[in-house]
Amino acid sequence: MGGKASSDAPVSSHSHGGPTSASPAVKWLLAAIMTVFVAVTVAGAVALWPWDAPAKEPWLYEGATLVTGAVADIVVDDGEGGHMSVLLDDGRTVDVSAEPTAPLSEASVGQRVQIVEIKDEPDTFYFMDYERGLPLLLLAGLFVATVLGVARWKGLAALAGLVAALAVVWMFTLPALAVGRDPLLVALVTASMVMFVVVYLAHGISVKSTTALLGTFAGIAGVAALAWWAIPGASLTPMQDETMGQVPYIFPGLDARGILLCGMVLAGVGVLNDVTITQASAVWELREAAPTVPRRTIFAHAMRIGRDHIASIVYTIAFAYVGTALAMLLLASRLDFSILQLLTFNTIAEEVVATLVASVSLVATIPITTALGAWLAGPHPAAEPKRAAAYVSAESPAKPANVRGLIPLDGS
Repeated sequence: MGGKASSDAPVSSHSHGGPTSASPAVKWLLAAIMTVFVAVTVAGAVALWPWDAPAKEPWLYEGATLVTGAVADIVVDDGEGGHMSVLLDDGRTVDVSAEPTAPLSEASVGQRVQIVEIKDEPDTFYFMDYERGLPLLLLAGLFVATVLGVARWKGLAALAGLVAALAVVWMFTLPALAVGRDPLLVALVTASMVMFVVVYLAHGISVKSTTALLGTFAGIAGVAALAWWAIPGASLTPMQDETMGQVPYIFPGLDARGILLCGMVLAGVGVLNDVTITQASAVWELREAAPTVPRRTIFAHAMRIGRDHIASIVYTIAFAYVGTALAMLLLASRLDFSILQLLTFNTIAEEVVATLVASVSLVATIPITTALGAWLAGPHPAAEPKRAAAYVSAESPAKPANVRGLIPLDGS
């Protein structure tokens, strides 16, 4: 894009979410829509807030305390299945019998462990778990450093949004579900709060980020509607899951299918936001490169990017599940099941339904967000009515270039 820039060209505001070529009327309309969404979200949060949440209960039974220490010695053959000697932080050395869930072959001298001590039974200690604080902190530190090193201030804003989103889930979503609030409403309010915080913190308040937010809301509504139909339609029974089976004993009267529905909605939030931000950014970059071309041309080129995104996301979601359920799939592969029989078993069917629900909404959200962005990012009214100087490759329409053999965005 050589030559002298026109003073009337749209301002490139990379630090503020891209050029804002929408008219003042459109900006006011978006502001009014977002005000309604914010008001509804706040009202929903107040109405559903778990004011009556009971105090948390101790996770260890009475008379038991958790102590920590390091493995000092491992005795594999002691005639009783083996044990490990643990030097506790208070200076005592105790023997802890081997556990099936933590075999001695996986232990090593110096490894940090957590031990349950029974006060009423002298010299009675049980293995609880390994301490994982240090490696987790190292991984988290590497993650933060990588994000900040690559994305800089935007990365910092994204990390702040992540912390805020997790705080919403911990302080609102889980307690609200625990006291019996409607799971679907809790999921929708949670998704709305999280998206407002994450999108506007990471990407700034702009027409572009608001476009992505509206597209995300449309996708969330799609996930909720499909999941609401699919869970009873596929006769999913969450109580067959070992973890879910314990829920009614701790939370009497809790709707297990509602918890499953809430989980499906929240699982789709992050992926939906990813594609809507990508599509909104593509539209605005194309508009900045070619401020005079028609909306339909911007939409067509942005959808090329969207189709590539769809092609990659289809198998990304599927393999995300395969990776998390690999042990179960491995066991199932040794039995004489057909693929169709395997997919209809409740535990696997739950994940299949969740994957399909998210995928359908994800794919549908891409053209919705792209069309909305193309309409909002209209031709710049102050631009001279001449062919755009930016040219875009037919294979990579989002990359402006001044290279022979490339076609202009206006299609001429």
